[in-house]
Amino acid sequence: MKGTFVYWNIMARNAAARIAMELRRFADDEEGVGVIEVVLILVVLIGLVAVFKTQINELLTKIFSSISSMSDDIL
Repeated sequence: MKGTFVYWNIMARNAAARIAMELRRFADDEEGVGVIEVVLILVVLIGLVAVFKTQINELLTKIFSSISSMSDDIL
């Protein structure tokens, strides 16, 4: 019976050590930080587009009309 107790005691210590190691690895993991950075960059870009929507539309209209007139000249 004592051998069984020693076996389970060793197994419990190994499990506790594995859990502690996984918690340390989880705490050191910075993979989620990249996701947060991307989300914040997207929020800033969407905000800039919302603020400068009319200017962007005017600029794109001028660019596409210029492209259209230049392509008519080529044809």
